[in-house]
Amino acid sequence: MACEIHVIHENPEWSAPLFAALARRGLPYRDWYLESGSFDLSEAPPEGVFYNRMSASSHTRGHRYSAEYTGAVLAWLDGHGRRVVNNGRALQLEISKVAQYTALARHGILTPRTVPAVGREAIVEAAASFEGPFITKHNRAGKGLGVRLFQSTDQLSGYVEGPDFEAPVDGITLIQQYIQAPEPYITRVEFVGGRLMYAVRVDTSDGFELCPADACAVPGAARDKFEIIADFNHPLIAPYQRFLGANGIEVAGIEFIVDAEGRAYTYDVNTNTNYNPAAEAKAGVSGMEAIARFLGRELAQQACAEFWGAAAGA
Repeated sequence: MACEIHVIHENPEWSAPLFAALARRGLPYRDWYLESGSFDLSEAPPEGVFYNRMSASSHTRGHRYSAEYTGAVLAWLDGHGRRVVNNGRALQLEISKVAQYTALARHGILTPRTVPAVGREAIVEAAASFEGPFITKHNRAGKGLGVRLFQSTDQLSGYVEGPDFEAPVDGITLIQQYIQAPEPYITRVEFVGGRLMYAVRVDTSDGFELCPADACAVPGAARDKFEIIADFNHPLIAPYQRFLGANGIEVAGIEFIVDAEGRAYTYDVNTNTNYNPAAEAKAGVSGMEAIARFLGRELAQQACAEFWGAAAGA
């Protein structure tokens, strides 16, 4: 049976740059598109390395159950001892910000005060405990789903009871402390193989949709919205690495914002991370090439003698 790098995903646009990077290195890979499908639990999975790129926003592309199906596939792979990059625990955190925040807190990483709520009345009641402005967001999100800024509970009530209310796919709305940054930007820290690759300064002047991939570009947004930070160093790097290692996450982008007092609040972990081509071209780096190298090294460590040479030289 062929030994390959199996890329588990549901978004061809986001995965195409990775496939190109793998092909350039001559690495054998399988495009495992999990929009739908089936597998037999009585059979063993294929050999190789499995890279989970399932996204929390998959339901917005008409793939309502792709994340749940991926969870079943990852359980199957784990049961047979397959090498999985971003395993089932990583998927749990990808599709639940509540799971993210509780896991981050266990590693002493500060997150904004957050109250999960189910039901329109409960959302408004939860917001009443916040002083000053606050935001709402979806627990299972991606692409800034459900992120809105409110100045008062009355304003929120009008939204929640109105026709524009966005119901979360899992039913859980988060009411969250609004962190006012002195300047309109956040920092996104990228890790590959559990190690820091680079950090990106992201301009938030145009709103909360901060996905870096070209496919996510918002018309009329700032031209230089993403800028890679040279020689990035921050006290959060070590706690982030411990958090990633403890939760089966090897490839991720983690976002934080700094308030006027210098406190850094971590608010999002993206295990299906993408990269901005313009920012990378300017800095002379490539996230997808880094992932391809990492996956090639992992493939070389499997019992795949026929591909040892290609993978080891990747």
